[in-house]
Amino acid sequence: MNFLALDFETANYYRDSACALGLVRVENDKIVDRTSFLIRPPYKYFVFTYIHGITWEDVEDEPTFEQHWKSIKPFFEGIDFAVAHNAIFDSNVLRACCERHKIIVPEVDFRCTMKLSRQVFNLYPTNLPAVCKKFNITLRHHDALSDTLACAKIMMEILRKSKA
Repeated sequence: MNFLALDFETANYYRDSACALGLVRVENDKIVDRTSFLIRPPYKYFVFTYIHGITWEDVEDEPTFEQHWKSIKPFFEGIDFAVAHNAIFDSNVLRACCERHKIIVPEVDFRCTMKLSRQVFNLYPTNLPAVCKKFNITLRHHDALSDTLACAKIMMEILRKSKA
């Protein structure tokens, strides 16, 4: 089973305002690649700095989503599915960023570790810190790479449980 875990941080309420992205590729139950980067969103308007600590000054000289795409695209190749914690949010951010930059949206099935944690492990609450605590996963919440690594490890636990 090969999958991609991803996590976006956004600058504001607009879905195309991605300011950070974490990507973790898992192949045959092993993390084989990981990366994260800051993204210059199309707006200087930042609302969520209080959540993730990223400001316009942090990203104003960074590449746009479109400029990062050549590094992002290979992570989607040869995967069975993508996964995120609250997948509806991250899949919508991916779609909005691709549409803004006229990039073909990757056709990939998204799975949600938040929903799956409820279904498979009967966990409540299912916010990322709570699920990480259950599995002793280190987390620096709202750091894109840390959140993505945590999501990948949670999905690996879900897949192990499903095989049992």
